[in-house]
Amino acid sequence: MTNAVCFEKYAYYLQYEKKASDNTLVSYLRDIRQLTEYIESHTDETLETATGDELAEYTGWMKSQGKSIPTIARSIASIKNFYKYLLSQGIVAENPAMGLVAEKAQQKLPQILTGEEVDLLLQQPECTDLKGYRDRAMLELLYATGIRVSELINLDVTDVNLPAGVIRCKSHDKERVIPLYPAAIRALSEYIEFIRPQMIAVPDEKSLFVNVSGERMSRQGFWKIIKTYQAKAKIDKDITPHTLRHSFAAHLLENGADLRSIQEMLGHADISSTQVYSQLVKKQLKDVYNKAHPRAQ
Repeated sequence: MTNAVCFEKYAYYLQYEKKASDNTLVSYLRDIRQLTEYIESHTDETLETATGDELAEYTGWMKSQGKSIPTIARSIASIKNFYKYLLSQGIVAENPAMGLVAEKAQQKLPQILTGEEVDLLLQQPECTDLKGYRDRAMLELLYATGIRVSELINLDVTDVNLPAGVIRCKSHDKERVIPLYPAAIRALSEYIEFIRPQMIAVPDEKSLFVNVSGERMSRQGFWKIIKTYQAKAKIDKDITPHTLRHSFAAHLLENGADLRSIQEMLGHADISSTQVYSQLVKKQLKDVYNKAHPRAQ
């Protein structure tokens, strides 16, 4: 069977039998088309007769061409799916892609701010107008709780319990209660009592944080706020809303909090997502040691 026939049969299967999404269809067929081009130009084999060695050589060739680890991993998944189909149709007697193993990408540790950098960032909003008070409350709340920016902008005023010093955060049909430190309580109290009533467009507005139009703050709006204060503070790091979340978790861990408690506050479903902060803290300690110890140079 020719390469073209194998390809067309697989395309028909994906589109009409498996009913793959447009994105899946485009991605899988692109990967198999690129494999076909390699086999035709670098070997004497066809898609039907290619061996495991040839497929492994192809993934090695992709790496030599500068393809990223995630791109190669996706291609391997496409190739395995393709040969699984050929095997089910009796076009090949065995699956040559069975031995392909995707290289794991090295986990990139998140960037965090030092305690001094956090203090500097939180000092930037000037409480001389409505926006300054609002921005200070938002930044204090974000660092106090480690919530995601999507969770921050989706908070309603009823989610804040100032007498108890906590907020209620809802995400993915789950709810968690997170405590606030005193400075965050003060900033929120001033904002909710004196500032927010002047900013909301309608009296029954539910949103905790609103924009200059008096409506719920957007992700893009808060992103601009973060970037403005990063520039103002002259912090030489790429600060995003998630940077404060990472800093919250790392600083808690540095100061003795246990991983399970941090996991609960962050809303991680799996403890492995939280364990990355242990690696981050250990790396920081090692960096400090290597920089400061007289015999580590």
